[in-house]
Parts: sequence; structure tokens; C-alpha cells
Amino acid sequence: MAEGFLKSFDEKLEVYSAGTLPEKQVNPVAVKVMAEKNIDISSRNPENVKKYINEDFDYVITVCDEANEICPVFTGKVKKRLHKGFEDPAKVRGNNDFVLSEFRRIRDEIENEFKNFLRSLKY
Repeated sequence: MAEGFLKSFDEKLEVYSAGTLPEKQVNPVAVKVMAEKNIDISSRNPENVKKYINEDFDYVITVCDEANEICPVFTGKVKKRLHKGFEDPAKVRGNNDFVLSEFRRIRDEIENEFKNFLRSLKY
């Protein structure tokens, strides 16, 4: 979701998203709640972060609560590493309405955090 928001804020940004334990496909509930914001993430393919550890980045930003602790060390040049911890909505359990509401809540937290992040760069 963070990648979707960042790309929607500015299409010129180079944004990559990867996880330490990527799923086979993007969570359909994430696709649904992002579509509510007119952002289509349905064609994205989850990737393993290992694909990027030798790359150079201005920012490496971890977004899940435990990702900061288990994220591999990037051996490429990384100007800044940040952690913006969010609950993993895929781990939410309950009825469909509850799961959907939690995805929306976390989606909105991610949107606000990354809007503020870009503002802080005086972007």
C-alpha cells in the first residue's frame, strides 16, 4: 500500500516494494481498499527484499512492525534508512467487516504517514 501511495503522490518517484516473506499475490483486501482511493495495485507482484539488497537507494523505508528487526542489511549505498511501523493488516483475524475496517484504518495511517514524509522533505 505504501508503494501505491508514493507512486500516486508523484509518478516520477522510483519506488520499489518488497518483503522479507512475500506472498504469492497481493492481498485482495489490500487491492480493494486501495481501489477505494482510486489506486490500482492489482497488477503488482510481491517480491523478496533480497532482490534489492545490493542496490543503491536514497531511502530504505521499512513499514511493518517487525520488518525493522528482520530486514536484511543493504549492501548498496543507502543514504537514509527509516522505519515507519504499521500493523500488518494481513494478520488481522475476525469477520469480513472487521478485517475490512482494519485494512482501511491501516491504509489511512500509511497514507497520512507518507504524505507527511514527503512534506518533511520539502518536496
